[in-house]
Amino acid sequence: MCKSLVNKYNVAGPRYTSYPTVPYWDINTFSLQQWKHSLQKSFKESNTSEGLSLYLHLPFCESLCTFCGCHKRITKRHEVELPYIKALLKEWSLYIALLETKPKIKELHLGGGTPTFFSPENLKFLISELLKVSDCAANYEFSFEGHPNNTTEAHLQTLFDLGFRRVSFGVQDYNIKVQNAINRIQPFENVKRVTHLARKIGYTSVGHDIIFGLPFQTESDVVETIKKTEALLPDRLAFYSYAHVPWIKGNGQRGYRDEDLPSAASKRLQYETGKALLEKVGYIEIGMDHFALQTDALYKAMQNETLHRNFMGYTASKTQAMIGLGASSISDSWYGFAQNVKSIEAYYHLIEQNIIPVYRGHILNTEDLTIRKHILNLMCHFKTSWLTTELTFSELPEVLIKLKEFETDGLLEFQRKQVTVTEKGKPFIRNICMAFDVLLQRKRPETQLFSMTI
Repeated sequence: MCKSLVNKYNVAGPRYTSYPTVPYWDINTFSLQQWKHSLQKSFKESNTSEGLSLYLHLPFCESLCTFCGCHKRITKRHEVELPYIKALLKEWSLYIALLETKPKIKELHLGGGTPTFFSPENLKFLISELLKVSDCAANYEFSFEGHPNNTTEAHLQTLFDLGFRRVSFGVQDYNIKVQNAINRIQPFENVKRVTHLARKIGYTSVGHDIIFGLPFQTESDVVETIKKTEALLPDRLAFYSYAHVPWIKGNGQRGYRDEDLPSAASKRLQYETGKALLEKVGYIEIGMDHFALQTDALYKAMQNETLHRNFMGYTASKTQAMIGLGASSISDSWYGFAQNVKSIEAYYHLIEQNIIPVYRGHILNTEDLTIRKHILNLMCHFKTSWLTTELTFSELPEVLIKLKEFETDGLLEFQRKQVTVTEKGKPFIRNICMAFDVLLQRKRPETQLFSMTI
C-alpha cells in the first residue's frame, strides 16, 4: 500500500455501525416516547416479512482484557447471573407489551462481556423463557460469543439444543508477549478444543476474531497467528484493527503506552500481510474487517447482496428492527436509535419500575435516512448510487467534492451517479464513508472521539 496514502488518510474516524454515529445523536430532542413510536412503526412494517433481531448484552467477565472497549463488569461472583437474567426477561416483556403482537425472531445474538461467564443452566433458562413468548422467523440464526478458556461442551451442547448454530471465539493473537500486554492469556490448545467441540456437536459456522495493531504485536506475530488459524480453518473470521480509545471512560485500555503500539505503517502492513495469507488459504474478504470461506452464509450473503450491517456487526440477512436488551445495549428501529443506561444498578432500578431503560437516542430525519443508506451500501457492497430520487443528495455538494478527491487518488470510480470502491480503496472504506458523513463535516469534534482509520 502506498505510504503517502496511509499518512494522508490515517485520521480518527467512525466504524459506521450506525449513521448518525453515537456522538452525533440529537439527544436533546430525543424522548423515550419517540423511540417507542419509531419501534412500533418499524415492527408493523417488518415483523411479518422479516422478523426482528434481538441482541442480549451479557456484561460480566471474570478478568479484564486491556484491549477491550466494551461495557463490562469484572467479577468472579456468579450469583450475579440470575438477577441479571430476570431483568433481561422483564425488559423483553416490556417490549412485547409495547409491540402488542408476538415478535418473530430472525436473529438472536449473545454478546458481552463474556456470555460463557453464565452457566449452561442459566443460559438455557434465559433462552427458553425468551422463546416462550416469541416465535422464530423462517431461516432464523442464533449465535453467541464464547471465550475459549471457559466455554465448555455443556455450553455448546445446551445452546445447540436451543437452536444456536453459529459461535465465534475471541482469539486476538497467539504471541504470549501480546497476550500478557492485553491480559488475555489463551493457549492455542484451548481454541483448538472449543473449535473441534463445536464442529463435533454440529455448529454450521465457527468463527474466530483476530486483531492487528495490538501492543508489541509484529508482522511475524500476525503471520504465526494466521498459520495456527489455518490449521483450524474457521468458517469465518473477523480480522480487524485494534481501536485505541483510552480516553473513553470505563474501558480497560491501560497497562501499556502509546509507543508500545505499532506505527500506522506497521499496522497497515500487518493487515496487508494477513489479508494475503487468508486469501491464499481460501478466505474471501467480506465488507470491512471480515473474511469467510465460500461455504459460509456470510460469503453467500455478499454474493446475493443481502449482506447487512448494524450494531451486531455484519449479518447474513437484513432486519429493519433490532432490539438490544441489557445494560448499555443499543436498539435500532431503522427510524431511530436508543441506548440503555450503562450502569447495571440503574438498569435494575428502571426495570423494577416497569420502564424501558433507555437513556439516550436519536430519531432520524430525511437527510439522516438518505445518508444512512449510502453508508450502508458502501460498508456492505463497496458501491452506492443516487440514480433514484430516494437516494439523491444533489443538495449536498460537499459530499461530491470529497468523493472527487478519492477518485483522484484511485480509491473509487464514478459512473454516472454511482460510486464503486476500487480494490485499492477498500482498506480506506471508513474514510470514504466519512465523505458522506455531513454531520461530521459540519461539526468537527474538538477532542478525539474515534479510533484511527488505519
